[in-house]
Amino acid sequence: MTTTTLAVLVPLLPFLGAAAGLLLGRTAPGFVRPLAVLPTLTAFALAVLVAVRQGGDSPVVASTQLTPTGSVPIDLALYIDGFAALVAVVVGLVATCVQIYSTGYLRDDPRYPSYAALVSLFTSAMLLVVYSGDLMVLLVGWEIMGICSYFLVGHYWETPEARAASLKAFLVTKLGDVPFLIGLFALASDAGSFRITRILDTVADGGLDHPTPIALLLLAGVAGKSAQFPLHTWLPDAMAGPTPVSALIHAATMVAAGVYFVARLLPVFAASSAALVVLAVMAAVTMAGSALAALAQDDIKRVLAYSTIGQLGYMTGALAVGDRGAAVFHLISHGAFKALLFLAAGVIIHAAGTNSLAAMSRMSNLRARVPDAYWTMTVALLALAAIPPFSGFFSKESVLGAAETAAEGHAEHVPGAAGWTVLVAGLLTALLTAAYATRLWLRTFRGQGDEAPDHGRQPLSMTVVLWVLAVPSLALGGLAYGTLPDWFDGDDLAPTLTTSVLGTGLALTGGLVTYAAWRYTTALARTPLGAVAAHPEADAATVEAEAIASHAPAYGDVASAPDPTDPSRVLLGPLHRHAAVGFHLDAVYSALFVRPLQAGARLVRFLDREVVDTYVHGAGALPRLLGAAVRRAQTGNVQTYVSALLAGTVVLVVAALLVATGA
Repeated sequence: MTTTTLAVLVPLLPFLGAAAGLLLGRTAPGFVRPLAVLPTLTAFALAVLVAVRQGGDSPVVASTQLTPTGSVPIDLALYIDGFAALVAVVVGLVATCVQIYSTGYLRDDPRYPSYAALVSLFTSAMLLVVYSGDLMVLLVGWEIMGICSYFLVGHYWETPEARAASLKAFLVTKLGDVPFLIGLFALASDAGSFRITRILDTVADGGLDHPTPIALLLLAGVAGKSAQFPLHTWLPDAMAGPTPVSALIHAATMVAAGVYFVARLLPVFAASSAALVVLAVMAAVTMAGSALAALAQDDIKRVLAYSTIGQLGYMTGALAVGDRGAAVFHLISHGAFKALLFLAAGVIIHAAGTNSLAAMSRMSNLRARVPDAYWTMTVALLALAAIPPFSGFFSKESVLGAAETAAEGHAEHVPGAAGWTVLVAGLLTALLTAAYATRLWLRTFRGQGDEAPDHGRQPLSMTVVLWVLAVPSLALGGLAYGTLPDWFDGDDLAPTLTTSVLGTGLALTGGLVTYAAWRYTTALARTPLGAVAAHPEADAATVEAEAIASHAPAYGDVASAPDPTDPSRVLLGPLHRHAAVGFHLDAVYSALFVRPLQAGARLVRFLDREVVDTYVHGAGALPRLLGAAVRRAQTGNVQTYVSALLAGTVVLVVAALLVATGA
């Protein structure tokens, strides 16, 4: 088969698997698991073959016109360069691991058939985004992912948290998609085409008339889809869905789509210095803010969710300084270790027996109970903290190196301010990332909380996947020196000395300081009245009341009581309570947007019911009265009708005589 044919099959196979799974899920349940795993696994194998054939050489381009539009045409087009080839491999790998893992994780779930079909559809949509050479076709995959996330995040629709989270995810991402769509139309209008190759040629020739408005409109959609400030608030709440869904969204689909879109169209954004500065500021605020929030969370999945937001900030920061190779390299590296982190967290949750027992304050003796999760999560956390030689070190240092180059003024068309913004925020985030990664490891595997009931050993399908993903989490960074530059425009992805020393030093400092704080709080908690001593601002009654509240069954209860062994309260001090609730952004949005809209809706309802309806009812009152009067005459009595007829006849005769006499 030709490379083009193989590339077409890559997104098509999961789509067919999803369609077949939805049709046969109830009538032939024995086919559900094969239909979930085999099409995705085959698509992954074909994506690897496409990447090998593409080999980092010239892009694979093919197209056919979808339909004549009379103006800007829409084409079914493929555009597979080195970036697309590698990202598709990561998508296929993570999606396959998620499907295999889900066969064990959701083996007793009655809605598994629809879940598996939606995961396949989700995968197909992301692969369509990756391989598409036309922005309108890309938009189809972009929007399908949005609706799939709505259904998958709300999989446990019986719980109010899942229903609210799915609706929030859908609405917040749609809030960004509206300006994104306008930006796509404006871009196509300037370039005369939706084809990516023609748009890039137009930009290269200086033919883009409105680069800044277009770039800012597109960034709104990217902020929503990739959970960047200020449209990131949906992602932590989305943890109410099944853990494998979280792994898929965070590692390979949805949030990666926005970063990939900017990487593919980076010349459009680079045509506007203002857009690059906005992107750099957005990345910096996202990185630092999400890392602080992650340091204050008690729920494992919410820590990982804020971690994803921060790592995506690294990617957008690399794009802001004009280095798409570093951005996509970190996207690929992050996809491996973040999928591993979520799936390992799923093993922990599975061992506890419920999705609501993911609070680190309740963890105890987990190292012995889930050894596979312990060792693989340790590898993934070291990669997340960018400790050499794990993969996260190489990819994160490539971002910091690109920022350093831009800060020194050596990056073409990139303002130095953007470089300094990303560099300073990236180094600060490296310190905070190592801190919350160390805190998560200590409190999860060395915690002294209430031990959850042991639900036995996890299915083999869950534990094998962890070790598969541990390999790229450990070894992927070594490719930075050899194979990967061929796929990344030939750019050198090796770390630079300055940022390597600074980044690694800050990461080690963050980890050691967190460990010291944990030892201090643990020792303090063992003393009499240790909880009160750990929190001098609260009296004993307050501590006890908060301790009772901490055992509320609500999922992701960020307002739960303080754990006296939690080092983040020492590290963050008074900032902790603000970071724990995401710096109150949801409350701010509620005050600025939700409540005014609700008040406006109530006003419209009042005007409709009390004003408009009053006039309508008043206008109908007179006809009703006349109708009532006429209705009274219709008695149904024949004698009455004959008497009225005779009386009318007499009246007419008398009137006629009077008229005749007068005449």
